[in-house]
Amino acid sequence: MTEILTTHAGSLPRTQELIDANYNRELEADGFTPKKSPEFERVLADAVDGVVARQKEIGISVPGDGEYGKAMGSAINYGSWWSYIYDRTEGLALTGTDFFNAEPHRSEPGNIVLTSFDDRRDRSLFPGAYADPVTGVPTTNDKPETFIIPAATGKVAFSELGKELCANDITNFSHALEKSGYKQGYLSTLSPGSGARIHDEYYGDPDAFLDAWVDVMRPEYKAITDAGIQIQIDDPSLAENFDQINPEPSVEDYLAFTKKRVDAINRAIDGIPRELVRLHTCWGSWHGPHVTDFEFKYLAELMLEVNAKYYSFEAANVRHEHEWVVWKDVTLPEDCVIVPGIVSHSTNVVEHPELVAQRIERFADIVGPERVIASTDCGLGGRIHPEIAWAKLESLVEGAGIASAKY
Repeated sequence: MTEILTTHAGSLPRTQELIDANYNRELEADGFTPKKSPEFERVLADAVDGVVARQKEIGISVPGDGEYGKAMGSAINYGSWWSYIYDRTEGLALTGTDFFNAEPHRSEPGNIVLTSFDDRRDRSLFPGAYADPVTGVPTTNDKPETFIIPAATGKVAFSELGKELCANDITNFSHALEKSGYKQGYLSTLSPGSGARIHDEYYGDPDAFLDAWVDVMRPEYKAITDAGIQIQIDDPSLAENFDQINPEPSVEDYLAFTKKRVDAINRAIDGIPRELVRLHTCWGSWHGPHVTDFEFKYLAELMLEVNAKYYSFEAANVRHEHEWVVWKDVTLPEDCVIVPGIVSHSTNVVEHPELVAQRIERFADIVGPERVIASTDCGLGGRIHPEIAWAKLESLVEGAGIASAKY
């Protein structure tokens, strides 16, 4: 029998104690950096121990810290995977810029620019659904004041505080791994391309701003991997940017635009062993129609140009589940592993273990069971109820066991 491993894509449900502790932290004068607090550090360390222990109890093979080191002060939060970097980056300030409703920009062939965050083609096709807070598309936090987005007003760089916070993540996670008997795990990190999506009021050139974020992120990647821990580079922008560009670009223009973001990742991880790198991409976490998503068949080969060993992507989301067939035509490098989403964050229905097994087998039959790690589409924490999130992970492990028995 070949054991098919399991993991998840990052965020796991926080305890209420940790959510409250994050929400109640006092901020520095800049308005978005939390002040240091020994009591908060105790709550965080205990919570990381607990979330890793629970993964061990369920049977998750490759655990994470649940992104607990990334501040999330509300039960619903789609952005902590991204906003955590603000505390760790110099050159940012609150300027009054409304990131979500900024004046839209229009792209021209061969010259793509991102529009405002909410000027999405999917949103324009379903305005009633996006505007309905009850039966429509939930996209906001229940405490929206906790999601503050600064702008770059000076040279961006990984800060001394960033080094301290990253070291704290490593310490907490390493302790939790050892305590639960794990030999390996991963910490999620931001991609340069995702960092460069904030408003730039300093560089004035998108390519220069992207280059600057390579230098911001590299110290975090290096610190984590130097500790022997895998990094997961979160870059939903590789796929998700497509819906945020108006008018809709050609496939060729979009791939050229995205190639710069792939190259930025490779520059940032240069010299880091591939076996310590996994990439995660998706089409965004919000529970919307997603009819304007970029097709995976156009993106898969470019995704594989990232110098990682593990490639995580959505595959259970019903808008993309059919795309497992892409791997019949795309050649996975021999030393690489795919980490497809097998259970979804976008439905409250818990996938049956037999369905989990069937989804796993689709990929295993193509690339081999030893080169598949069954995962979640995206992070589960802050997106679905904790009871449902943990039930999905239990079903994932049970289904992986069923599939493993067939190889």
